[in-house]
Amino acid sequence: MSRQRKGQKIDGWVVLDKPVGLGSTQAVGRVRRLFGAQKAGHGGTLDPLASGVLPIALGEATKTVPFVMDGRKEYRFTLRFGEARSTEDAEGEVTATSTVRPADAAISAVLDRFTGEIEQMPPAYSALKINGKRAYDLARAGETVALTLRRVRIDRLEFLARADEDHADFVVSCGKGTYIRSLGRDLAVALGTVGHLSALRRTVAGPFREEAAISLSKLEALGHIPPLLGALAPVATALDDIPALALTDAQAARLCQGQPVSLTRDAPPPGALVRAEAGSRLVALVRSDGASLQPVRVFNL
Repeated sequence: MSRQRKGQKIDGWVVLDKPVGLGSTQAVGRVRRLFGAQKAGHGGTLDPLASGVLPIALGEATKTVPFVMDGRKEYRFTLRFGEARSTEDAEGEVTATSTVRPADAAISAVLDRFTGEIEQMPPAYSALKINGKRAYDLARAGETVALTLRRVRIDRLEFLARADEDHADFVVSCGKGTYIRSLGRDLAVALGTVGHLSALRRTVAGPFREEAAISLSKLEALGHIPPLLGALAPVATALDDIPALALTDAQAARLCQGQPVSLTRDAPPPGALVRAEAGSRLVALVRSDGASLQPVRVFNL
């Protein structure tokens, strides 16, 4: 006899405006408990000292998390010149200082070095695993953290403003795996000084934007299920960039049973990933072989 999963069947995305001081895992737990949902996950970690868009998947939406993780991210951040810190943000201990404060023109002049495909060394205090252990656990234990350079993509890096000579504000649009703390550290070094992030806010994560985000306090104020459901975005929101294909109910039933569907015409090209729908219902993610559709992910909606 199969064990029944605890909680309610709640399917969709909550676009949370995560507050500073709360970890991503804690945020997911809070949202899951609010909804009483069976399953929950998130679309990309935000450090406790960062705020902004944390997409939280409930129920069947957890099957679409990889598409948000792989999507474009956008951040606003403040780089504090003159102090390097162990964590590359304001949480860590000061490890080096410098009296050099770059001019605005110098800041603008180095930005092109950090756009396009670049190599980046992740922070020692990161969730990357080394021999099965998290890098931040090794760093906190005082052990040497041996990480390797990673290739990441930065599509846009713009210098916004300067509150004072110690601080500079930027906006960055980037791909999967980019560490903004590392970017800030490397920017400061390129400018002949040292630095760390004093503020970080994510404004875009895949299809989710800060204009649609809701604060944890507002979610908690809604209090119970009927109003909370109004804060849910559909499961398919994470798949907006994937083309949709309309199926009949009979074809949808085959996919739901894990069986391929043959197409006599209008088949997507071989290798294409397609969102299969019956009416307004998301049925499955399917892969075309040119003549039929093979189920990749089936949704129980």
